Amino acid sequence: MRIVRLKTVIQYLLFLGLGLALIWYSGKDLTPDQLDQLKNSWRLTRFLYILPVVAAMLLSHFSRALRWKILMEPLGYKPSTTNTYLAVLLGYFFNMLVPRLGEVMKCTVLARYEKVAPDKLVGTILAERAVDFLSLLIVAILMVIIQFEQVGEYTISTIAKLVESKGGSISVIRLSIVVASLVVLFFFFRWLLRRFRHTAVVIRIASIAKGIMAGLTSLKSIKNKWQFIFHSIFIWAMYLVGIWLGFMAFPPVSHLGFQATVSVLVFGSLGMIATQGGIGAYQIAVQKTLLLFDVTAVLGLSFGWLIWASQTAIVLLSGIVALLLLPLVNRTLQHHEKS
Repeated sequence: MRIVRLKTVIQYLLFLGLGLALIWYSGKDLTPDQLDQLKNSWRLTRFLYILPVVAAMLLSHFSRALRWKILMEPLGYKPSTTNTYLAVLLGYFFNMLVPRLGEVMKCTVLARYEKVAPDKLVGTILAERAVDFLSLLIVAILMVIIQFEQVGEYTISTIAKLVESKGGSISVIRLSIVVASLVVLFFFFRWLLRRFRHTAVVIRIASIAKGIMAGLTSLKSIKNKWQFIFHSIFIWAMYLVGIWLGFMAFPPVSHLGFQATVSVLVFGSLGMIATQGGIGAYQIAVQKTLLLFDVTAVLGLSFGWLIWASQTAIVLLSGIVALLLLPLVNRTLQHHEKS
């Protein structure tokens, strides 16, 4: 038990340390004038637009709770929507504090107030992770399609440089070298995975891959498949709406449209995964993404901080409210059942 706790503490400190290092990195080259510009830009924020951002985030969490209920139906569980929603909010809250603690806590909390076995909910968590991974992949593909001129042409030109001769035509020799290199890399990584299959890193990678496949396989038993698909789409639609409303709240980027919204969602999501609560990584991801849309580094960083702070505040406040409401709501329900 002590070893597990020590591992959790070390993991938490590493993620947090990386986040703080990224914050330092993002600001180390800023001049005094740029720092003043960063601070002054926040004063331009139209905070009235933050309210619908909060509504969009809470609606996405509510939809996630309803989707989770659909995943629990094949197990014979029908928890109340209120308890499920509050458990989801608590899950986000604890994930912000300690990596992956949220999944454990939301199952434990729901089991405390509903007649469900927490260990049997593990499969539903794997299914949720698998669907979220697939959803992010779909949104990333959408990003490439709608921004082919920016992303696609850059990728093609980069690849072309590897296989073209000095005259501009395709070099058979260069093309053969590139293909051979890819084949060698594939078999090299395959050998590495087999050679070091007992190491912690490889076991972790295999565990994640198996978890995703197991989660996707478990979706076959879902009864209300169309409702499940609707909620999966709605969750990510609300994420997009939240970012777009964030643009509206910050005048320097209010001209940005759907393409920028999708890009910020994709790269911002990766930033959220990279560090504890996305601290540092999210801001840099948003900053670098907005550079593609001719937004200055300072304003991009400023917007990244604004969105991150809004999302973090929503998670923390809603989690605290859920923590206070859960015993109160269930005490009231028990009183009505007895009477």
